[in-house]
Amino acid sequence: MERPLRTLTTRLMATAFLRHFGFTQVPMLYYCRPSVLFLDDDRIVLKIPLMRRTRNHLGSMYFGALSVGADAAGGLMAMHAIRKSKRNVSLIFKDAAAQFLKRADGDVLFTCTQGKALAALVQAAIESAERVEMPVEVVATVPDKHGDEPVARFTLTISLKHRA
Repeated sequence: MERPLRTLTTRLMATAFLRHFGFTQVPMLYYCRPSVLFLDDDRIVLKIPLMRRTRNHLGSMYFGALSVGADAAGGLMAMHAIRKSKRNVSLIFKDAAAQFLKRADGDVLFTCTQGKALAALVQAAIESAERVEMPVEVVATVPDKHGDEPVARFTLTISLKHRA
């Protein structure tokens, strides 16, 4: 019984953190109303609902909202690793690439499974005086309509630097 409670608490705290960060720092992130469905040291699953705010004129998710979801999933996965390190590491995205494969015509889940690699990148940033970078993959799916088939794939280059 202890593990599900911890998972629920982690989800709620991560969602609250993400929304607070969006409200105070990145309003577009807050506007899209992302929720964290799962977060551990290996993987994050984040949901952005298809609603009036995130929909385009064809009734599918606007590519900007899809990009916000990829940004949030990759960024929060890296921030999770940074917070666990208890060090002052700055994070920025250097570049991004996307492949839009199908219409995202429902609530979209964004999954990043590179938690361990990001933790290693955080450690490399702490040990180095230089900026370190890594491409991070985020896959977007619409399970209600397309199952596990991706509707979009994103590659974001995360750049970290330790601030002593």
